[in-house]
Amino acid sequence: MAHEDISVEDLKQRMDAGEAPFVIDVREQNEFDESRIPGTVFMPMSRFGDIFTDLNDRKDSEIIVQCRSGARSARIADFLRNQGFVNVRNLTGGILAWQRIQ
Repeated sequence: MAHEDISVEDLKQRMDAGEAPFVIDVREQNEFDESRIPGTVFMPMSRFGDIFTDLNDRKDSEIIVQCRSGARSARIADFLRNQGFVNVRNLTGGILAWQRIQ
């Protein structure tokens, strides 16, 4: 697992311990409406280029990016790193992996 990744098990453990990591969900509205990780912020990939500046006050904070399987979120995580965000992590396996541990 790359340094920039976080597993669903690690995320769940942190959440169960009372942490509230900042997680953005880059899936589309219909996917988000079907299921979501509690507390996630909806920022669809299709509009991300227009709205990511809303995150500028978090450039030094941890941001976890998730999607369905981890592919779209990996691209968004790379995009954010290229924009100067320093602590971006991709949720490996996405919501599919999250649902398996619930």
